[in-house]
Amino acid sequence: MKKPVLVSTFALALASCPAFAQSNPGQPTTNDSGETIVVTASRSGEAVAVNKLGASVTVLDSEALEQRQTRIVSDILRDVPGVAVSRTGAVGGLTQLRLRGSEGNHVLVLIDGIEASDPYFGEFDFATLIADPEARVEVLRGQQSSLYGSDAIGGVIQYLTLTGKEAPGVSLRAEGGSFNTFTGSARAAGVSGNLDYAVSGAYYHTGGYPTARNGSRDVGSDIAGLSAKLIWSPSETFKLTGVARYSFTEAETNNSENNPASPLFGFTVDSPGVFFRNKAFYGLVRAELIGLDGRWTNAVTGQVALSERKGFDAAGFDYGNKGNRYKGSFESSLRLGTDAIRHRLTAAIDVEREEFQNTTPSSFAFQGKRSTDNIGIVGQYELLINDAFSFGASIRHDENDRFDDPTTWRVQGSYSLPTGTRVRGAYGTGVKNPGYFELFGFSDGRYIGNPNLRPEKSEGWEAGIEQSFSDGKATIGATYFDSRLKDEIFTTFPAPTFIATPSNRATLSKQHGIEVALAARPIPQIRLDAAYTWLHARENGTVEVRRPKHIGSFNATVFSKDERFSGTLTVRYNGRQTDVAFTNPSFIPVRVSLREYVLVNLNAEYKLRPNISLFARVENLINEQYEEVFSFATPGRAGYGGVRVRF
Repeated sequence: MKKPVLVSTFALALASCPAFAQSNPGQPTTNDSGETIVVTASRSGEAVAVNKLGASVTVLDSEALEQRQTRIVSDILRDVPGVAVSRTGAVGGLTQLRLRGSEGNHVLVLIDGIEASDPYFGEFDFATLIADPEARVEVLRGQQSSLYGSDAIGGVIQYLTLTGKEAPGVSLRAEGGSFNTFTGSARAAGVSGNLDYAVSGAYYHTGGYPTARNGSRDVGSDIAGLSAKLIWSPSETFKLTGVARYSFTEAETNNSENNPASPLFGFTVDSPGVFFRNKAFYGLVRAELIGLDGRWTNAVTGQVALSERKGFDAAGFDYGNKGNRYKGSFESSLRLGTDAIRHRLTAAIDVEREEFQNTTPSSFAFQGKRSTDNIGIVGQYELLINDAFSFGASIRHDENDRFDDPTTWRVQGSYSLPTGTRVRGAYGTGVKNPGYFELFGFSDGRYIGNPNLRPEKSEGWEAGIEQSFSDGKATIGATYFDSRLKDEIFTTFPAPTFIATPSNRATLSKQHGIEVALAARPIPQIRLDAAYTWLHARENGTVEVRRPKHIGSFNATVFSKDERFSGTLTVRYNGRQTDVAFTNPSFIPVRVSLREYVLVNLNAEYKLRPNISLFARVENLINEQYEEVFSFATPGRAGYGGVRVRF
């Protein structure tokens, strides 16, 4: 196992320092021209207008989150083209998100600039993320490893809380409803002198419902999140940003029947006393210095992500793990040119250490701590000509003390015609390193890790066209994408023991599809949003699991002329999909088909006074019976209502 001298030296140098972030969480959400902008698409620390990007990007603004009465962030992500969401059981159960047919661990997740995935699982569990009172989501699709390194094969999702300048004031919300559910939130934000501040908290409790077929045990959860963001700007050339976030989830779960003699073997069954507890802390500090009359920006950022998960059964503590991530970055960005032709050159270096400790009280194959060190060097070039043509290129080289040192790259371009038509395209590569459990995990007689696994590698391209109408009041766009994944990590069951173990696939995994999106505001009283995805995803010629061929959504919000009343209709379609079931006592998975379903939500809000609102919603209005994951039941029709106060 190689240990690059450079990695070791940097690790020692940073041993007493916090780590560094990869995007600027203190940026606004629109520019001076009123264009929607994103911070995730560039390592410069500056925002980029969505309509100047060659990449596919979707922004779910705070207005959308509020109008759809979003409480669980993964719910509104179902309205994004290319996204497939699967939740294991009730709210609080493991929630995975797949982008463009990629795996759940192929999606990089940032929260206010902090890499948030759990080092143990190698991915982010969206069950732990509840919506803050004022927030937005950026979804950047396609291979982005040239900017962010490992994990960003399917794309990058960043969840951002708004600054005090963007959403000032105090807000309080309380809500109750079906399944003994209560939710609440509070936020205080504003600007005082040269300090911008925003502090918020949200809580979600539900008594739950039975998640086993024909079961009777209600599976509930408690989820809480606390967030603080401070931006100190003592001068026009210096800014200091700090972010802190604490996440807590305690959720009951049901296990699968493990008695081979039972007719329910492999099916979800009532499991009294089974639950897990997940705690996570995320912290970030970013210092930014601007020189050369605003043309040269240098930033040093530090971040840390600490996560701990414990599982319990009727007998007590059953399993557990801890994962720590420390990351450091330095970014330097120089802007050149004129108003007509603008260039931006960016260089960045990332230093990262991931630590993992298994705390399960049983004889696993690995005990104590293990760690991985990585250094990534990034170069990026961005060009904008006459606000119509844009071009971008990025390259990254990583030095890793456990795996091969990959080099990833990406090019993209966009051109806007005077007719309101925009064409764009991109080509890029991505990489995903194996996770700790894939490398070293062990479950007696069922699973054993493979320390010789190679990183997964991806390459793909996309081409899109957009057309705007009526001075931007409506936009419709379509994108075709095509990706190839090699060295895919999959689970095999080799003879003669047939014990599950991960391996690298010798054949390619292929994904291609079409994404269509519509956004319209024909008059101030109506907002329309729609998305559709057609996906063809195959691994070794076989349909990939939990990736429906067809996914679609439609949202329509209507406002009264005085804007005291608003109502939103949400329709979400999930096509037929394949899943795996471990109903064979050999533990070799059996492929099953889950039927299509349609979910309809209807909500309304009425302002009693300018600062007091009453709201209500009905979820699963038509009482659809469906499964997102094999043998896990889902909720029927549910109603909720509450009050919101703003000062």
